[in-house]
Amino acid sequence: MSTAATHTASENETPRTPVTLKKHKGNTGAKIIVGLGVAFILVYCLAPFYWMLVSSLRLPSMGRSTDLIPNPISIENYKAVFDPSNNFARALLNSLIVAGGTTLLVLLLGTAGAYALARLNFWGKVFVMFAIVATSMFPVITLVVPLLKLFSGGYDWAPINWINTYQAMILPTISFALPLAVWNLNAFFRQLPVELEQAAMVDGTTRIGAFVRVILPLATPGIFTTAIITFIAAWNEFLIALTMVNDPAMQTANVAISKFTGISQFDTPYGTKMAAGVIVTVPLIIMVLVFQRRIVGGLSAGSLK
Repeated sequence: MSTAATHTASENETPRTPVTLKKHKGNTGAKIIVGLGVAFILVYCLAPFYWMLVSSLRLPSMGRSTDLIPNPISIENYKAVFDPSNNFARALLNSLIVAGGTTLLVLLLGTAGAYALARLNFWGKVFVMFAIVATSMFPVITLVVPLLKLFSGGYDWAPINWINTYQAMILPTISFALPLAVWNLNAFFRQLPVELEQAAMVDGTTRIGAFVRVILPLATPGIFTTAIITFIAAWNEFLIALTMVNDPAMQTANVAISKFTGISQFDTPYGTKMAAGVIVTVPLIIMVLVFQRRIVGGLSAGSLK
């Protein structure tokens, strides 16, 4: 009796559709599409750097070659970069001073400004935030002439003679990097509970003490990310450094590369410029690869509540 019932029940059961295979095929197709997309992005982003590297490893006389692999491989272009006439080592030091000084000042001012906007409530707060962001939307070229006149003592009310100085390059760069730093850091400070500072002040510390001992350590990912982004932007800055400096001893690496000359008046040193571009770019690539987890963590932490 039980056997017949079991047999009847098994006959009435609806056969199950094998969905596992379909799901597996769907996942495989999605993985292939994602893989092709990632490969395209990698090729698109790395192809210019690869071409720059290949061009730098050719002989100086083969600067316009279109071979994908240099033959023979030569380091003559790298030797030419550090020729005393190019003054490139000094230019690298100038770039480091300008980028480092800009990053340090942006972090000091940006951290204070972002914390104030995150914790203080006042009329027009939203307008202030949008005004800060709006200042970074002006093209650099529109401000170069007024800044040049200001730093060359062209205004009677501001007799400032800063041409061929570090501050003439650092301060304008800060004006463009600071709004992004304030906006980015403000997101980190807003996500931190106010109760943490209140608890610290109940224990006897001041607001500044609570900020330094409690808030800053928790906001380290955002500060670190902002520092890297600011440093890269200041390191790659060209127009301000080109305008404010005409002394070869004060020019940055980007300006020095643009002024490389060949062996004759009508010769363009492609290989030497490519080699200098590799030298300038490699430290940034290494820094991003080493700190990529911190950068990604910092960028994503600001969007979480």
